[in-house]
Amino acid sequence: MSSESQHFETLAVRTQTDKTQFLEHSVPLYLTSGFVFEDSEEMRAAFAEEKERNLYSRFSNPNTSEFVDKICALEGAESGYAFATGMAAVFSTFAALLDAGDHIVSARSVFGSTHSLFTKYLPKWNIETSYFKVDEVEKIESLIQPNTKILYAESPTNPGVDVLDLEHLSAIAKKYNLLLVIDNCFATPYLQNPIKFGADLVIHSATKMIDGQGRVLGGVTVGREDLIREIYLFSRNTGPALSPFNAWVLSKSLETLAVRAEKHCANALQLAEFLENHNKVNWVKYPFLKSHPQYEVAKKQMRLGGNIVAFEIKGGVEAGKQFFNSLKMCSLSANLGDTRTIVTHPASTTHSKLVQEDKLAVGITDGMVRCSVGLENIDDIILDIEQALDKV
Repeated sequence: MSSESQHFETLAVRTQTDKTQFLEHSVPLYLTSGFVFEDSEEMRAAFAEEKERNLYSRFSNPNTSEFVDKICALEGAESGYAFATGMAAVFSTFAALLDAGDHIVSARSVFGSTHSLFTKYLPKWNIETSYFKVDEVEKIESLIQPNTKILYAESPTNPGVDVLDLEHLSAIAKKYNLLLVIDNCFATPYLQNPIKFGADLVIHSATKMIDGQGRVLGGVTVGREDLIREIYLFSRNTGPALSPFNAWVLSKSLETLAVRAEKHCANALQLAEFLENHNKVNWVKYPFLKSHPQYEVAKKQMRLGGNIVAFEIKGGVEAGKQFFNSLKMCSLSANLGDTRTIVTHPASTTHSKLVQEDKLAVGITDGMVRCSVGLENIDDIILDIEQALDKV
């Protein structure tokens, strides 16, 4: 059976590197910083890249290669590179592909650290970013300049779970010869494959749903082989590589991603439906709720709605504090994608560095809650959130 005909779950379990002489059933750990050579000629040929092999674990390692190969198989990508964190993947992708004087067009709704990268750090190298609002995609073309090189977006977005039409973004990118880069962290490869809709590169913070259990950090960028080659060369010299141990953990995590994602999404949809009818809640956003502004787009390009539910509690900051302080089971944390349900106050945590005007521009109000719905029984999740809302 060819890998092209295999389903997601099979690829996630059966994509692996060659076995060693011990014929192990589970991929072993390769905890080594370097690799040896039989003689000087083999070493020379390896460094001249005449022969593909592992040289040094900052460049590649059997564990990181296996993890990347799995992500490529699941995303339909030609090649990829794995990083120590999701933000290392974001930064290295842009740093490798952009030159001084280049320009980015990005959706305004991006992770707080990505916003800081665009507004504080890339401008040091004369790389500027123009933003469009997720509900004003018709303005994208007016933002494109002669030096624009990348069109970038998260979908669904963090933290507001807005959904962008990837086919539409791809059409714009192709029209203006831009690279389309999509952060697919919230969706995971199981729920959405941006390359099928025209993306050139896909980025994941593997720390989130790919690990799924709050254990390790990791990131990965996959996509066109020629672009990944540039990212690889940049990264082997600057050192943001994923550790072999974390790669091993993440690769094993991919084997259960489909099963976990199904349960996460079922729980999230039930919670969203409950919140939509609660009198202490102003609004709820979840991609597979019919009330979501981009519901039809989400249904077109996503298998399920993901595990993130965003909602706004009536009463502003004080009501929000009371809600968070009244939770008994759900965790207060800035992470997401864990087995445990996590609630976060974006305005004071993940997006706290944004000025109030920027927060409101992406829908982050003082009463907004981002809920990463876990794998507990949904009745227990709802019961905890309901009792906390009752105290508001």
